[in-house]
Amino acid sequence: MGFIREKPLSILLTRLSIFVTLINRQGGSIVKTIAIIEDDQTIGALLEEVLLKEGYRVLRAYSGTEAVYLLSHQRPDLALLDLMLPVLSGEEVLPHLEGIPVIVVSAKVGVDDKVRLLLEGAADYITKPFELKELLARIQVQLRKSTAPSGSLLESGDLRLNISSHEVTAGQTVVHLTKTEYAILKLLMQNPTQAVAKSIILDRIAQDTPDCTDSSLKQHVSNLRKKLREAGAQTTIEAVWGIGFRLGKVEE
Repeated sequence: MGFIREKPLSILLTRLSIFVTLINRQGGSIVKTIAIIEDDQTIGALLEEVLLKEGYRVLRAYSGTEAVYLLSHQRPDLALLDLMLPVLSGEEVLPHLEGIPVIVVSAKVGVDDKVRLLLEGAADYITKPFELKELLARIQVQLRKSTAPSGSLLESGDLRLNISSHEVTAGQTVVHLTKTEYAILKLLMQNPTQAVAKSIILDRIAQDTPDCTDSSLKQHVSNLRKKLREAGAQTTIEAVWGIGFRLGKVEE
């Protein structure tokens, strides 16, 4: 397949997708989202076309700063990262991709560059020019690894909480929580089928969040519920009269 020219409509739609949470389902499984962080529009358009045909959802960033902004609002399942980006380099963007499988796609062929980036957190490295079949195979391998069962990831509907990175996402949207809100949500997600008493919540999170008291717990839960709703989460926090709180599903 040869390079293609990027269409203005394609640019508009992919930029719009940065701000819109879009959860697609095919055959009962969530479609994986891949971020292409590449300033070369020809290469980026080619990658986008191929990935869309393979059934992936695609996000685009054309500079290091745009990538950082995108990552503050969206959580891709995998990122293809060029190194020679304007403003912020790929090396400077890499720390913002912590917890996300990153395949570096670069013209740099030095072994030292590859070793350094792999040690700094990249999952894989492929040099330009590359064969599309090989890149697609590498993508499949990394996505397979990332979906393997892990004790560090809690899930409830479209809500995910990464215990290792302390990151919370609703679909592809990052949910920014306070320390107390995170502790409450983590406890509820660890007990997804149960109503957790207020006294237990206060006792379990006291060590990490001493500012949470019996009188302030209700407000913390209210703030948490609001943030989940604004992120478009399908999961909410329900009050159970006389007991405490539990996870629930948003009514349509």
